[in-house]
Amino acid sequence: MRKLILIVVLGLALGALFGQLMMSVPGYWLVRVGDTSFQTSFWFGLVILLAAFVVLHFGLRVLMRLSRPMSRFKVWNSRTRNRNAMKRTVRGLVALAEGRWKRAERSLVKAADDSSTPLVNYLSAALAAHYQGHYDQADTLLKRAHLSTEGADTAVGMMQAQLMLDRQQYEEALAILTRLDRQLPNHPQVLKQLKQAYLSVSDWDGLRRLMPRLGAQHLISREEREELEQRAYRELIIREAREGGDIERVRNLWADMPDHLRGHIELIVLYAEALVRGNQEPIAERLLRHSLKEHWDSRLVLRYGLLNVDAARQLVYAEKWLQERPNDPDLLLTLGRLSLRNAYWAKAQEYFEASQRQRPSGVVCAELARLYANLGEHNKSQLYYRQSVELLDKSLPSLPQPSEVGGPGASGGKSRGKAKAGDGKA
Repeated sequence: MRKLILIVVLGLALGALFGQLMMSVPGYWLVRVGDTSFQTSFWFGLVILLAAFVVLHFGLRVLMRLSRPMSRFKVWNSRTRNRNAMKRTVRGLVALAEGRWKRAERSLVKAADDSSTPLVNYLSAALAAHYQGHYDQADTLLKRAHLSTEGADTAVGMMQAQLMLDRQQYEEALAILTRLDRQLPNHPQVLKQLKQAYLSVSDWDGLRRLMPRLGAQHLISREEREELEQRAYRELIIREAREGGDIERVRNLWADMPDHLRGHIELIVLYAEALVRGNQEPIAERLLRHSLKEHWDSRLVLRYGLLNVDAARQLVYAEKWLQERPNDPDLLLTLGRLSLRNAYWAKAQEYFEASQRQRPSGVVCAELARLYANLGEHNKSQLYYRQSVELLDKSLPSLPQPSEVGGPGASGGKSRGKAKAGDGKA
């Protein structure tokens, strides 16, 4: 209400001002064309000029619109098609999310040419075709996606790599991802797909080099990273040792290994085995000896007893360990073997028998049986051989066995065997 009153007051004020100007500023317009003249007051002529300007302005606008009817129709048609394309695109994306692949592909492809985002249409349609198993059609749609939008190389490449990973075309996917990684270093999605590709093709060297980058981008948990790093280094060491690779390659792998993995028992044992195969037993001895100071483990102790380096010095180290662990059966077994290497037959016998008392073992019995046989004590040797067989037999799984010779089960077994043989001849 106040605004209305204010407008009315301002209108009256402007009217009064305009009236005062008309009275205080007299004048007239005289227009003469040939013998014809036209005269009017200054203010009325001014109003006529203003009205003529307004009429001329709107007249020109109308003429301009009437002169371009096709362009207006094209704009209207384009907007209409774009709205329809957007509706089809939405329906296609909904169908894709619901798993209706055929409907999704059809809607997205039809809407692609009129859509403001053809790249999205073609990529989504390629995904729908892939899920239907139409791989050639999916590849064609990916090419159209690449041509539809400038600068779409990365998006199309990542989609293509993911589809190839799903099709188990791992080598092709790895080639694409390697190219993308060179173009876009440390791209999160490319790094994730690279991890999957390396695992699929068992490229352990590539995987171990990828782990620090995944960790820097926080794309992998600490537990998964440690697990994959351990697996990668284990497979690399096994492969190098199995293929008789250069021992320097194995040593470089160990040097590049993260510190927390150098305390892993399985990796230490594998590295020691590789060093032994590469004629680097002194390095293996130092490795096992230092590792035992940090991580006491029976696998390391037993492997230490099988080394052939400086048996006398090894025996001295092992006997020092025995002072801290006097009842360790694995350490006693290792001491027995080191005593054999030093030709201390009586001491070896004592260590083996002490290990057997702590924990009966078929391996220790076999060592004792062999030792007593070479010492000429055949009765004891036979006794330990029997104990070794009995202990090893207990560790075997419980499986059906044939009856004693001459028993009813034996004859039945023979008859069944003959029947089967006869059937085979027939």
